Amino acid sequence: MIARHALATRRHLLASAAAGSAALAFATPSALAKMPLGQPQAPYFYRFKLGKAECTVVTDGQLPLGDPTTAFLNIDKAEIARELKDNFLPTNNAVLEQNVLVVNFGDRVVLFDTGMGSDTLFGKTTGKLQATLRQAGIKPEAVDAVVMSHAHIDHCGGLIGAGNKPNFPNAEYYIGQADFDYWTDDSKIPSNYPARPHFLAQARNNLLPVRNRTHFYKDNQQILPGITVLSAPGHTVSHSIFMIESDGKQLCYIGDLAHHPVLLLERPRTQFAYDTDPVQSAESRVRMLDMLAANRTPLLAYHFAWPGVGHVAKQGDGFRYFPLGLDLQTVGAI
Repeated sequence: MIARHALATRRHLLASAAAGSAALAFATPSALAKMPLGQPQAPYFYRFKLGKAECTVVTDGQLPLGDPTTAFLNIDKAEIARELKDNFLPTNNAVLEQNVLVVNFGDRVVLFDTGMGSDTLFGKTTGKLQATLRQAGIKPEAVDAVVMSHAHIDHCGGLIGAGNKPNFPNAEYYIGQADFDYWTDDSKIPSNYPARPHFLAQARNNLLPVRNRTHFYKDNQQILPGITVLSAPGHTVSHSIFMIESDGKQLCYIGDLAHHPVLLLERPRTQFAYDTDPVQSAESRVRMLDMLAANRTPLLAYHFAWPGVGHVAKQGDGFRYFPLGLDLQTVGAI
């Protein structure tokens, strides 16, 4: 009887030890080797229909501005912190997206703005456009037109690639002449402009090589079928937004009309450090957002949380942004 009891006890101890070892194995990092950490995110693009056109939003990567109080001006620091906290956003770093829009009209492909290119002024999270275009199945040589809202570093920086060759070799280019002239001229950019050498170098390196294929647009001009320019100056001297239309459906690409969906919408006359004329920029923002809200026109914002598609509505003295729900099963329509 004692022998049987001892054998049972020994079996119980061995089983307990084995169970303990298994539990310990699951608790140690070595057990994760079959599923390593640090897996990449899913491809960074999103498609939707606009009438008969197919729109694809790709990214040039995130652009962290750092301390929001250094970028958003004429507003109390405590108010900045309150707005960010109330919207569950970090109070120590304003992170912007770079949502690049590609519209395939069937007979032509149009790309809006081009990201930072190789410049790492805001870190190494930018410069992703060529990779995300490939992920989305869009060949750079298939792009017929590149439309730029303005000549800032993060909008024209992706025109020219390795070997000083155009990244979009078959494209025509569209921009406001005032912006082209201003940002490529050393004498016109104020000496105290933030990161001035970067902005000047990127504009020159990317815009001058394609000057002979560049078209200068004007306010209310239909530069291509289905694409109309709406002048919204202030952020830069000829910053513009674009009304895109297909089969009776509209989408407004607003570029840098508003960089942040909270800090420049709740109080839309808040000024932004990179504005050429902050007061004019705020007036353009209020005027255009009033129009988009009244007409319930969907918009795509270059710097809002990815993919930047949604609506704005009036809210008190300002506006509220309503992001579009994503349909990941089909190429949904807006």
